[in-house]
Order: sequence, then structure tokens, then C-alpha cells
Amino acid sequence: MSRPDQEIIGLYQRHARAFDEARGRMLVERPWLDRFLQLLPARASILDIGCGAAEPIARYFIESGHGVTGIDASGPLVELCRQRFPTDEWQVADMRRLSLERRFDGLIAWDSFFHLNPEDQRLMFPVFKEHAAPNAALMFTSGPRHGEAIGSFQGEPLYHGSLAPAEYRVLLDENGFDVVSHIAEDPDCGGHTIWLAQSR
Repeated sequence: MSRPDQEIIGLYQRHARAFDEARGRMLVERPWLDRFLQLLPARASILDIGCGAAEPIARYFIESGHGVTGIDASGPLVELCRQRFPTDEWQVADMRRLSLERRFDGLIAWDSFFHLNPEDQRLMFPVFKEHAAPNAALMFTSGPRHGEAIGSFQGEPLYHGSLAPAEYRVLLDENGFDVVSHIAEDPDCGGHTIWLAQSR
């Protein structure tokens, strides 16, 4: 029997339309997205890791004048991105094996990276480093503490994993990132636990 963390890609492939409809278009994340953008140059290149259907976050970046490259392991979600924003770049890819051979001014993994199990999360930090230009901003969401939690979407298990905050700090430092800001369960951002860092 497969583990819940191994079913995430299939879940988002089967229920892409339902996810897109359920994902609100209200940008409760906007203050954090603006903090992320403040670290970027004008007309920056942004890598959206786990881009979903591109709304509302990638749309916000695009409408702010930045170029977005989005990757997601769900083909149906990527197809929605291509329909909505045909001049930007969208690829079907598993973030754990990402190797675009390009570097970006900003990297974001909002509500995506935390679907990986703890060991896969540890292995993502060299991937972040590989795709980060000098002084690139990196922002991702995690859980508030080490552990695993199983939610539900469309009646199926929805996996979430997290490392301890101290381990995230070590992994960021070891891979050339300084923490700019961190908050656990931000009450002004839907309870998200957020990390904003910048490459050295």
C-alpha cells in the first residue's frame, strides 16, 4: 500500500479542476508576496515551484511586470496555466527532480513544498540553490514544527510534512541563504508558516 505522501501528484492530477475552483482568488498572501517582490529587481525572473493553476499568485507576479516560469507535477493544472498565461513558461515537472539549468531572481514554493515528506524536503535545498541567482529571494511555506499531518481533499488523504524550524535554518544557511523573515502560523495570512530568505 502506498503512503499518503506518494499520492499527492495523483490527487492533484485527478482533482485539478476541483482544486482550481476551491482555490480562492483573494490574495490574503499579498503582504508576503510584496515583501518577496521588494527583494527582486524590476522585470525579475520568478520560478514558481508547485504553481498550481497560476491563480492568484502567479497572476499577481505577471501583472506586476515579472516573468514567471511555473512548474507543477500535475499536467491538468499546468494546462490551465498555459491557457491563462500563454506568453509565460509552464512545465510539468516533479520539483524533487528539477534541473532547469537556469537561475532565477526569485523562487517561491507556496503551499507546495510542504506536501513533500521530511527527507524529500531536505533534498530540496540544493535544488533551490541550483536555481537561485545571486541575491535571489526564496519564499516557501512549511508547518510550524517537525511532523506530519494528513488532511483531506475530495475525500482523499492530503499529506503535509514539515521539519523543525531550527533544521530549516541550518539547511538554508548550508545552501547559501540568509533568513530575511520567518513567522509561524501568521494570523494575518490564514495561519501560514512562512519563510523568506535571500541567497548570498
